This record gives sequence, C-alpha cells and structure tokens, in this order.
Amino acid sequence: MLVKTDEQTRAFVIAAHGNLAVIQQTLTDHPDLLPVYYDWGDSGLENAIGAAAHVGNRQIAEYLLSLGAEPTICVWAMLGNVGEVRAILKADRSQANARGAHGIPVLFHAAMSGNLDVVEALYAAGCHEGFNFALHGAVNFGQTEIVRWLLAHGVTDAGTKDFQGKTPLEKAQEAGAEEIVELLEV
Repeated sequence: MLVKTDEQTRAFVIAAHGNLAVIQQTLTDHPDLLPVYYDWGDSGLENAIGAAAHVGNRQIAEYLLSLGAEPTICVWAMLGNVGEVRAILKADRSQANARGAHGIPVLFHAAMSGNLDVVEALYAAGCHEGFNFALHGAVNFGQTEIVRWLLAHGVTDAGTKDFQGKTPLEKAQEAGAEEIVELLEV
C-alpha cells in the first residue's frame, strides 16, 4: 500500500468524491496516483475508489475500476454487486463488518446501493455493525426498502446524527421523501 500526504494526492482523493473530469485529467497526467492512499491523520487512509464508494459515486467508482483500481467489499457493496460481495464473504466472513474510508462500515455502503440482496448477504454473514449509520446512507439515496429493512433488523437509534449534525428523519424531510419520513416517525 502506497501512502502519501502531498497536496497532489490530497487534491486527487478529494476530487474522487465527485469530480469525474478532474479524476480523468489527473489520471491522464499521473496514472501512478490510481492506487495511492492519502493519510488524513485521525480520520485514516483514503484512496480514490474508497472516496467514491463512501459518497455513493457510482460513475467515478466504475471509471476507476475500469482503469484497474482495486475494489474492496465496500466498493462492491456500494455498487450493489451481490456476486462480488458474496465471493468476498465466502473467503472471509469477517468482511461482513469491514470498514472503508474514514472507518465507514460496509453496511452504510450497501444501504446506499438499494440492493437488499447485498444488505442481507452481509447480515447473513454476521454483520452486526453500523446499522444506525447505514440508515443515513439509505435515506440519503432514497432507499425506502433498505430503510424499512434496517429498522426491522438492527437500528437501535434512528436519531443518530450524521457529520452535518442531522438525523435521518431531518434528511428525509429535507428531501421530501414522504414514505421514508413515515417510517422514521413511528
């Protein structure tokens, strides 16, 4: 694993959260950045594909994969690829509680995908972490069925606040996601 703390790597990883054009140009000029991790200090290591995964940016994640970026279970979970998730879990069940960039649980990544099969595969393999936080991922991406499933299978505090200090209910209200609001108001 190659870890750097220079400004170029930092800017590249930041762009991977949501700026495909910058990612494409940067990798044209500096293809060696593809596997590099940036060290954020207290919030851990993050590479470009990890950045794209934890914000649910499918387009950037798929682009990076096409160039040979190494996916983790968090990447496959965010993409909703149940086959890859199951293969990883078959080889190592502990991956059901893996954490991605910034220590974000794999269940959060799966919740964003909207693929209930991925969520259930993690659960069946022993996932017991990140239910409250995963609720934010599901709400942010309007994944009503995942919200319903999480509430029924492991959420202990539906009022958990995100990095912006907002609850899932507040986020759902802001988004006008009425069905999700109804689920969370119960």
